[in-house]
Amino acid sequence: MNRKLLFLSSLLIVIILAGCGGADNAADDERQQPEERNQIVDELNPEQEITPSNPSGDDKLGFVHYTREQINSENEEEHTVNIDRTSLANMITRIILRNDGFDEAATLVTDDKALIAYGKTDDLEADKGADIAKKTAVSILPGYFDVYVSENEALIQDIQSLHNSSIQDDNYDNTINQIIDRMQQSPQGTEDSQMQD
Repeated sequence: MNRKLLFLSSLLIVIILAGCGGADNAADDERQQPEERNQIVDELNPEQEITPSNPSGDDKLGFVHYTREQINSENEEEHTVNIDRTSLANMITRIILRNDGFDEAATLVTDDKALIAYGKTDDLEADKGADIAKKTAVSILPGYFDVYVSENEALIQDIQSLHNSSIQDDNYDNTINQIIDRMQQSPQGTEDSQMQD
């Protein structure tokens, strides 16, 4: 009888401990769900900084999700779009140079214009070179940009001289307009690659 009582007592203790452990696990699950939910919300937050495990953010996809109420309730001045003009100019120039027939290229990106001067080989037709350069910029830049191209290599130095300028400089508009006038003496690409007004 003692053995049966001892066995039943041991079994009862094991069942009670297992039940308590299960309750603890359920409580842990309930505590983890809000934490996991908050982690997912943080990961989807469009204003989240780049994570330390991926400092460049290059292997992540871009995704945001808002409701109309969130947008309407926010102060829009807090969410201005900043365009990294140097990165855009870098990307445009590198893509142009991946095409056959280009020896060198320089790109200047302003607040609403892109000026591209390039050197090309003799076997690249002037219209085709202009078309490639302009279509490259148009495919990368926002739609409101005006794009000007030129095969005149001397203009590379002219647009380079502006790269440290500011749009607040007194001669900025005058200099840009003079360069654009000179660029427009070169082919500007086919009609399809022209910016839409």
